[in-house]
Amino acid sequence: MDQVLLGIDIGTSSSKGVLVAADGRIIARASRPHETSYPHPGWVEHDAESVWWADFVALVRELLPAAEGRQLAGLGVSGIGPVLLPADGAGNPLRPAVLYGVDTRATAQIDALTEELGAEEILRRGGSALTSQAVGPKIRWLAEREPEVYRRTEMLLMCSSYLVHRLTGRYVLDHHSASQCDPLYDLHERTWSAKWAPEVAPDLPLPELVWSTEVVGRVGAEAAAETGLPEGLPVTAGTIDAWAEATSVGVRAPGDVMLMYGTTMFFVQVLTDPRPHPALWGTCGAFPDTYTLAAGMATSGAVTEWLRGLFDGDFAQLVADAGEVPAGSRGLLLLPYFAGERTPIFDPDARGVLAGLTTAHGRAELYRAALEGIGFGVRHNLEAMAEAGGAADRLVAVGGGTQGGLWTQIVTDIAGREQQIPAETVGAAYGDALLAGIATGSAIDPDGWNPVTSVVRPDPERSERYERFYEHYRDLYEATARTAHFLAAEQHAADGGSAARLP
Repeated sequence: MDQVLLGIDIGTSSSKGVLVAADGRIIARASRPHETSYPHPGWVEHDAESVWWADFVALVRELLPAAEGRQLAGLGVSGIGPVLLPADGAGNPLRPAVLYGVDTRATAQIDALTEELGAEEILRRGGSALTSQAVGPKIRWLAEREPEVYRRTEMLLMCSSYLVHRLTGRYVLDHHSASQCDPLYDLHERTWSAKWAPEVAPDLPLPELVWSTEVVGRVGAEAAAETGLPEGLPVTAGTIDAWAEATSVGVRAPGDVMLMYGTTMFFVQVLTDPRPHPALWGTCGAFPDTYTLAAGMATSGAVTEWLRGLFDGDFAQLVADAGEVPAGSRGLLLLPYFAGERTPIFDPDARGVLAGLTTAHGRAELYRAALEGIGFGVRHNLEAMAEAGGAADRLVAVGGGTQGGLWTQIVTDIAGREQQIPAETVGAAYGDALLAGIATGSAIDPDGWNPVTSVVRPDPERSERYERFYEHYRDLYEATARTAHFLAAEQHAADGGSAARLP
């Protein structure tokens, strides 16, 4: 009987699933949008039951009929991360999940832990400086701001591990996700830090560590009844979506770099050894014996979606109109820091800036300026990776933003680097299915699942023009940071929160 594999990914603004043949051919795909909660400035949350689990069940039930008698051999899951979902001993969430680096609530705790433990030692031991991406400061925020919730917490869950627990009853976390729980994880020893974990998360039982390529359990009777999955189906450990997405496009060899075009822009570069850098995240890879450098912008697709909503238009027309605008957007320059910025500036109180605006500019110029601003941010991050010693031998693009061609061409022209586009850019769900195939031995030729079908090459004339704009892009943040911080403080105060510190 032919075998098929199922992959489900829970994203920031939507969830996706695929049913895949053992040779990598996609048989069926499904998606489901969902809402993200912003209860206060700097707070970004998901409800695990109504978003993560409800999406998972809906996607599984939509995809399973397409199996049509084929044997379902394995299930892989991934999700946004790193996140903090406190749960009781039965795995029941005690509050909404605190999302990854776009949630900036734990600024005070970041400063306190850095002072207590030492910035250099944190970077050396964990591979990353403490930023809004780190889970450790958010655990301390929970203990200080919601002590009753913390007292009842018996599980530290992320999106993928929550799904794994619902399906199998196992309390586990993959090494990659754990390596983003700074400063709880020792990157060199590849285990929870015996010294720091008890300090940062006192009395919190930490999950068993596993690899994303492992089968960690099987679907139980209750989960089978809820989802329609066969009882006993093998389930992999899961991981954070960006690393599943990198797997989906063959980013597995040292020197490979994934550029993920989504709600946020994310980068994963594969290494053979840890290379800590204060402007990036150093982590374990999804596969044993690999490490990665990672970078992430706080917004990308979120900005283009915001503009689409303002213009009450559709993406296809906006892209077509922006494509008619020359490089440089007729003298506009945009900082895409609409939710602060993560790498490489790590400034949660940075804000979006649009410079050069006149009444002669229209929506086409604004939309192209947004794409170019994101492209300048991409180059900034690639340069930081090169400084860390991570030579980028191959850039592979993935995600919804690769459709249409304009965005990837702009990024390629700005960075001066070609990008490979694989046959399938559906993303992390496809990588989840591949990880399930590797874990169960069901995947036929895992290295040949998703071949490159096109290459985006830089245009020398546009690249030369963007070189001049990039210099001013780098200057614009420094020139406007003080004003942006003042405005961010006013936004916090207007919402009733504490004002951010001004420089």
